[in-house]
Amino acid sequence: MFFKRHVWFVLLATLLLSKLASASTLLVMGDSLSAAHNMRPEVGWVSLLQNQLSETHPAIKVVNASVSGETTQGGLARFDKLLSEHQPRWVILELGANDALRGYPLTQTSQNLETMIEQAHQSNAQVLLIGNQIPQNFGKRYTEMFFNLYKNIAADYQLAYVPFMLQGVALNKELMQADGLHPNKAGQPIVLETIFPHLQPLLSDSE
Repeated sequence: MFFKRHVWFVLLATLLLSKLASASTLLVMGDSLSAAHNMRPEVGWVSLLQNQLSETHPAIKVVNASVSGETTQGGLARFDKLLSEHQPRWVILELGANDALRGYPLTQTSQNLETMIEQAHQSNAQVLLIGNQIPQNFGKRYTEMFFNLYKNIAADYQLAYVPFMLQGVALNKELMQADGLHPNKAGQPIVLETIFPHLQPLLSDSE
C-alpha cells in the first residue's frame, strides 16, 4: 500500500511540476528578424528579452523557435508540434514578411496566421501579433494590404498587436545591416523597446 501511494505521489508531483514549467513558457515564432540573422544569437532581441525577463519575471522561459527564411506556411507546419512540446503560456507570432517578399497571395498568409492563432488559443496561450512592412518597390497597393493584414487580424481576434516591429530602426542605416532588411546589433535593443510595451500587459495579466 505504501509503495502504491508513493508511486501515485511521485506521478502527481511530476505532473504538477510539468504544468508549472509549461505555464511559464513564452514561445517566439518568427523569421530572420527574430532569429538574430547574421549575428550571434545572444545579441538578438529575443535573447535580450530573455535577459530582461530574468530580472523582472524570472519564472518565464523564452523559447525561440524562429527560423531565417521562414514563411507562414512553414511556421504553420511546425507550430502544432511546438505547442505540444512546450505548452507555452504566451506566443509571440512574427511571420509573414517572407511571404510578401516572395509575392505570395496575402489571403493565404492571413489564413495561415489565423490558423496558428486559433491553435494557440486552443492551447490556452495568449498571442502577441507582430506586424511588419515591406519595401515600397512592391507597389503601393500590395504594401498597404500587407501592412493592414496584421491590423485586421488583430482586430478580428482581439489580440495584442505591434504595428511595425522595426519602428525607428528600418530607415536608420546606422541600425540596419547592409542588406537594408535586418537590424544590426545596435538596432536590436530598439526592436525590443518597440515590442515589450505590448507584451508586458499580457505578462501582468497572468500574475
